[in-house]
Amino acid sequence: MSDIRAVLTDIEGTTSSIDFVKDVLFPYARQHLPAFVETHADEPEVQHWLHEAAKEAGLIEASRTEIIDLLIRWIDEDRKATPLKALQGMIWREGYEAQAYVSHMYPEVADRLRAWHAQGLALYVYSSGSVPAQKLMFGFSESGDLTPLFSGYFDTQTGHKREVESYRRIAEAIDLAPSQVLFLSDIREELDAARAAGMQTTHLIRPPLPMLDAGHPAVADFNAIQP
Repeated sequence: MSDIRAVLTDIEGTTSSIDFVKDVLFPYARQHLPAFVETHADEPEVQHWLHEAAKEAGLIEASRTEIIDLLIRWIDEDRKATPLKALQGMIWREGYEAQAYVSHMYPEVADRLRAWHAQGLALYVYSSGSVPAQKLMFGFSESGDLTPLFSGYFDTQTGHKREVESYRRIAEAIDLAPSQVLFLSDIREELDAARAAGMQTTHLIRPPLPMLDAGHPAVADFNAIQP
């Protein structure tokens, strides 16, 4: 690949197993969300996101119980709502700090990230999970604290991941031409949007998924990527 100066990576299905998020993080947040809201509802940041959740749902006035029920429903629907993602991140932090779990990383990811960083490539994350949740993923990983490797993080406050404009905003924010950024993801529609914005792309297709032609360079793991 030519003139790549930064790697922008997705998380789920790319650096980390979707199963960890689906089978560990989501159930943990669902189980602990009611008590978390009841305990922390008076904190300004939590108040802000509860208000934003009610606003997104079109609720003029809602009780705390109604907001909790709304958030639980969004978890069950796997809704990519920014208020939910923010609150989940706060709950997950408590879980990480309590050593209830560590985040999954595919075996080669940490070494490749370290190698790219050593080569002088800037590393960024773009995920539907909130920026605090992203930092927790890489800070409490099976491979240790990887956060020093990253120059920045982006979530749905930048824009949705299947929208071309989101990738243009990221390129502008990191002060690079889109063509100088390599975007890694397991989702074809995200790769399509990044390519339409001018970024270079690589499709992660992790075994046992079949290596299908999705119109982007496809690899099974990070070791096959040569930025």
